[in-house]
Amino acid sequence: MNSSKHTELANHAWSVADLLRGDYKQSDYGKVILPFTVLRRLECVLEPTRERVAEIAEQHKDSDIDPDRFLRRASGHSFYNRSSLTLKKIAADPQNAAKNLMVYVGAFSDNARGVLDRFDFAQQIKRLDDADLLYKVIGKFTDLDLRPDVVPNHNMGYIFEELIRRFAEQSNETAGEHFTPREVIQLMVRLLVAPDGDALQLPGTVRTVLDPACGTGGMLSAMDDLITEFNEDATVEVYGQELNPESWAICRSDLMIKGQDPENIAFGNSFSDDGHARKTFDYMLANPPFGVEWKKVKEEVEHEHKALGEAGRFGAGLPRINDGSLLFLQHMIDKMKPVDVNGGGGSRIAIVFNGSPLFTGAAGSGESEIRRWILENDWLEGIVALPDQLFYNTGISTYFWILTNRKSPDHKGKVVLLDARDQWQKMRKSLGDKRKELGKDHIATVVKLYGEALAVAGDAEHPLHGKVKVFWNEDFGYQRITVERPLKLRFEVTEETLAALEASKAIQKLPQVTVMLDAFESMEVRSWATKQEAWLALKDAVVAAGSTWPTGAPFNKALRDAIGVRDPEGEVQLVKGQPEPDSELRDYENVPLSEDVEEYLKREVHPHVPDAWIDGSKTKIGYEIPFTRHFYVYKPPRPLAEIDAELKALEAEIQGLLGEVTE
Repeated sequence: MNSSKHTELANHAWSVADLLRGDYKQSDYGKVILPFTVLRRLECVLEPTRERVAEIAEQHKDSDIDPDRFLRRASGHSFYNRSSLTLKKIAADPQNAAKNLMVYVGAFSDNARGVLDRFDFAQQIKRLDDADLLYKVIGKFTDLDLRPDVVPNHNMGYIFEELIRRFAEQSNETAGEHFTPREVIQLMVRLLVAPDGDALQLPGTVRTVLDPACGTGGMLSAMDDLITEFNEDATVEVYGQELNPESWAICRSDLMIKGQDPENIAFGNSFSDDGHARKTFDYMLANPPFGVEWKKVKEEVEHEHKALGEAGRFGAGLPRINDGSLLFLQHMIDKMKPVDVNGGGGSRIAIVFNGSPLFTGAAGSGESEIRRWILENDWLEGIVALPDQLFYNTGISTYFWILTNRKSPDHKGKVVLLDARDQWQKMRKSLGDKRKELGKDHIATVVKLYGEALAVAGDAEHPLHGKVKVFWNEDFGYQRITVERPLKLRFEVTEETLAALEASKAIQKLPQVTVMLDAFESMEVRSWATKQEAWLALKDAVVAAGSTWPTGAPFNKALRDAIGVRDPEGEVQLVKGQPEPDSELRDYENVPLSEDVEEYLKREVHPHVPDAWIDGSKTKIGYEIPFTRHFYVYKPPRPLAEIDAELKALEAEIQGLLGEVTE
C-alpha cells in the first residue's frame, strides 16, 4: 500500500470533522475520530468470525462456566465481541443509536473495552447523540474499509500515525511530542540488532523488547518484524509504557490484533509509575519527547535520586527541569540485563535525542554527570547524526544513541560517531514538518557503515572515511580548571572611596564614625602604594583627631574594600602568606582529561599572565560530545573578484530588462 492510499484512508476518517464543526472545537476532533477508527478496525478484524463468536456466546449465556477461553478461540484473536450488532446496523436505527452502540461496545472482551474506555468513549457517544450527530458519524465509519487483507497492520499504523499527527497539530502539542516515521524506525532497529544477527538465528530464540515511551507501538512492531525476519520461529515478547491515553489505546489494540499480550503495555508515566519495575530486557529503544519538562514528576524523581542513589534509576544525576530526555536513558540503562562471566546476557539500547544531551550542562551539572557515568562505564557504543526535517512535528536535528553493556572486544573503550546527515531524499509531498525521508539505499548504507566503522575510520582511502570517527571514551572528558590571578591594589582616599566607606554597614556600626571620616578627608597625602603604608597613615590621622583606631576583621575588610583600587602595578594582597585571588580576573579553562593541567597552564596561560595559578580545589570533571565540531569542514568564502563579476553580470541583465520595458 502506497502513501497516497494511507492519506486517502486517513482523509476519509478525518472527513468526519465536517460533521463535528460547530459542535466540537477543532482541538477535540481527534477525541471522536481516533476511537471510532480503532472501533472500526476491531470490527473489521473480527468480521470473519463474528457470527461464530455470537453463537458461542449464546450457547454459554446461562452457563456458570466462564466462556472467555472459548470465545477467544472462536474469534481467532485475544479479543472478541459477543454481540450480533455491527456499526452498519446501529447507523440504520438513528433513534436507538446511542443505546445500541453502548451495548455493542459493552459486548467486547475486557481488554478491548479497556482500550475504548481510555478514549472516554461513553462520554463522546452521549455528546454526539445530544448533538444528533451519532448516527451520521457511525455511517461515515461504516464506509471505511479497514479489513486486514486491505489494510495490513503496518499500514494501519501509518493511518493511526497520520490521524494522531493531525490531532496533535489541532491541539497545539509541543514539538517534542512527535511520532517516529517508519523509515527512521527501520534504520534504528537495524542498527540495534545488526551485531546479533547470528545469535538470533539459533533455534529456540526468545527476545524481550521494551519501549518506555511507546506511543502507538511502531517501534515495537518493527523490532518484532525484524527479529522474525532473522528467525521466523523466534519468540518476541514486546513491552511498553505510554502516558498519552489515545496512543496507549492504539498500541494495545495493535498488539491484540497481532496476538501479542496487550497487558505488556502499561499506562502511565515511566518515571513516577514504572510499569515494568525490576524487569530487564534484551533490547530497548525509544523516541522520548525531548525538550519537554518533567516538573509534574519532580517530587518522585528527586526522591528516588536522593533516597536510592545508585540503587535507583537516577543515581547518576538529574538533568535540568525543562528536558527529561536523559531521564529516559537512565530508566532504560537500569533495565539492562547483566552480563555473565562467559560474556552472555547483556542488552542493547537505541534512543532518539536532539542535540541537547550531547553537550548541555557544564562540568558537575546533572547532564555532564550522566554522560560521565555512561562513558566511564563504557556503555556508549556509537552516535549517529540524522538529517533534519525527518519528523512530522519538528524539523530539528536528531541523533541515535546506541548503548550496550556487552561491547565486542574491538569496540571496548571506544565510541563511534557517524555522520549520516546527508543520507536522505526529498519527499514528493511534505507531511507537517517532515520534508525528507530515508530511502532503502540510505538505510543500507548507514547500517553497513556503522558495522564497518572501525575499519572505515582507519582507512583514509575509503570514500566515506570522513563520515566516521572513532574516539576513546576519555576523549570526551575534560577538567574544568579555575585559573586565578592575584588581587593587586593601590590605596587612596577620594570622594568616591569615602562615600563607599560611609555606606559600609561594618563602618556604620563603629563609634565616632564621623570623626574618623573627617580625619580621613582632612589628610594631605591620600594615596599609598602598599596597605601597610595606608593603614599607618590612616591610623595616625584618626588618633590625631582624638579618636581610637578600630580593630577587627570586619573593619579591616570594609576599609580595604572601600579605599583599595585595582591596579595591575599595585601590591599583591596576601591571605595567610598566599596571594589572594581576584574574583574579577578569575577565568575558567577546559583541559582534556589526558593532559596535565600544570603543563597546560605553563603552555597556554603563563606566556600571557605569568602570575596565574590553578585552584585545584575547584577543579571539576566534565564530559561532552561536540559532534558537530568533530565533523566541521572549513569552507573558505568566495573570492571577491568572483562576487564582483556576478554582481556586474546581474546589473547588466537588469539594465537589459529595463531597456526592453522602456522601448
